[in-house]
Amino acid sequence: MNSSAGLDASSLRVICGPTAAGKSAVALWLAERHGAAILSADSRQIYRGFDIGTAKPTADERRRVPHFGIDVLDPTERYSAAAWAHDAERWMADAAREGRTPLIVGGTGFYLRALFGPLFDEPALDAARRAGVAAALHARPVAELRRWCDALDPPRAHLGRAQLLRAIEVALLSGRRLSDLHREHARPPRWRARYLLVDPGPRLADRITARVDDMLAAGWVDEARQLAAGGVPGSAPAWKASGYGVMRRVAEGAESLAHGRELVIIETRQYAKRQRTWFRHQLKGESVTTLDPGQAGWQRDADRWWRGDEEA
Repeated sequence: MNSSAGLDASSLRVICGPTAAGKSAVALWLAERHGAAILSADSRQIYRGFDIGTAKPTADERRRVPHFGIDVLDPTERYSAAAWAHDAERWMADAAREGRTPLIVGGTGFYLRALFGPLFDEPALDAARRAGVAAALHARPVAELRRWCDALDPPRAHLGRAQLLRAIEVALLSGRRLSDLHREHARPPRWRARYLLVDPGPRLADRITARVDDMLAAGWVDEARQLAAGGVPGSAPAWKASGYGVMRRVAEGAESLAHGRELVIIETRQYAKRQRTWFRHQLKGESVTTLDPGQAGWQRDADRWWRGDEEA
């Protein structure tokens, strides 16, 4: 067990990569070996009740290794990257007080950027007006949101759905471009990271298919049915987690299981492609070690990364 669990800003460890790459298995192995606590950087696992389709750690895995950042919110609550970064600092401190090294694990790039990028205090926006903008935009396709953002805040028009929505609402409600505000008011980041980028390469497509099948076998459709029957409205942010909208339609009888399965596989592969693009561009110049968990000897390489061996 590693007893040196202080919050040294120069040595925060982060395991990242596309969905279904094998991040969780690598993280659990390292956490058990080195006395770490896992801090989830997954924007889908924060919601209570949305368990199977977000690949949350099992009860046994949570007993073996403490986890933070899971089951934080009700499905109807909204959460920002800035809020996650604020909570992450508290969770890291909690882990350190327990004598454990914080190990950040996840594929939500804008969460990582909020923690390790330049600090910025975004403008406070009226909650009722934000809700109105969200209601008007939540069903619009990403292509349309890009057109909006290209008119309102062009430097951010290439980003993902959540970032597009944030840029649009800030521009509409504050009269300022979020990109300009970031440039004018950014402060140096507090933390630095060493990244372990987990990616199985071409095998990822098959891993995604296998995981979708495992989730369906575990009762994903029934989970979606129970959530809808339990009063989680269709507008709840938690339904935006990859695949859940499709599973809800399957549960309601609006989509066949076979077609729903294919749609989820396609959706998940597209999401993984966007994640890979984000990591390729955003981690340039950072301290990054790549790991294929399907290769023999991955444990040795992961262990060398943990120790900071530059030859890992």
